[in-house]
Amino acid sequence: MLVVSDEVAQALTAGRPVVALESTIIAHGLPRPRNLRVALELEALVREEGATPATIAVLDGRAHVGLDEAQLERVAQDDTVRKLSHRDLPLATATGASGATTVSATALLASRAGVRVFATGGLGGVHRDWTSTQDESADLGLLARTRITVVCAGVKSILDVPATLQRLETLGVAVAGYGTDRFPGFYLTDSGNPVDWTLHTPEEVAAVMRAQDALGTEDSALILARPVSRAEQLDPELHDRVLHAALAECEAKGVSGQAVTPFLLERLTEGTAGASLEANLAAVRGNVRLAARVAGAWVRG
Repeated sequence: MLVVSDEVAQALTAGRPVVALESTIIAHGLPRPRNLRVALELEALVREEGATPATIAVLDGRAHVGLDEAQLERVAQDDTVRKLSHRDLPLATATGASGATTVSATALLASRAGVRVFATGGLGGVHRDWTSTQDESADLGLLARTRITVVCAGVKSILDVPATLQRLETLGVAVAGYGTDRFPGFYLTDSGNPVDWTLHTPEEVAAVMRAQDALGTEDSALILARPVSRAEQLDPELHDRVLHAALAECEAKGVSGQAVTPFLLERLTEGTAGASLEANLAAVRGNVRLAARVAGAWVRG
């Protein structure tokens, strides 16, 4: 049920760097036709840095690690493509469904295929009002038991960032800032929260990855949090104003469960006239480039 493309398989066999990419951003995160252009752009950025891209999705019940252009087009254009967390994978494969993979599903399938580095935008995490909703992303538990390095821009700023960092600590997931001692805020350079460890080069990151293996620690992830640049971040005052209004509207309308995140993200996009989306894409592009460099340092040993 796991299909590794010839290009990715050859790269892994030859010991060349490979970077996993999620497909949810293609199917559900961007408007058409820009979603396909971004998908191709991100793969091109990986190649420019000397690595092989492995975009992951489930097509007709088969999990694919590495997509060709026709498959990318299908993910971008097919309205029947679902959104798949790791818990959905057995259901999707057994029923022959097609779906785009979230962070948790991408990390799991990448790890199963032997891909060690994964680039994404922002992680899921603990939702606001967790004490009453008990709402927490499946990303956190999966990353606590999957050996993969995730290059991201922190967690989505609509979440409870301090609670998410505490949860990651409880789960034993290592978190390091890349070139910063502050945890990034997805659209923002700084979420207002510190990180305990800072790494400065891809070689340092690869050294931590090797230490994870040498020490025989539990199979948990390494979260490498790279901030979007201040020049490319969303204006913090605009972010806070729009998010505050969106949270109030969310509560007033009784939006709950899985509907909360897409509701808030849509309101942020609308309320910032698309600036939040541009900051997101700026973060993803930088994360992809860094992930390719980390993968290169990893395979060089």
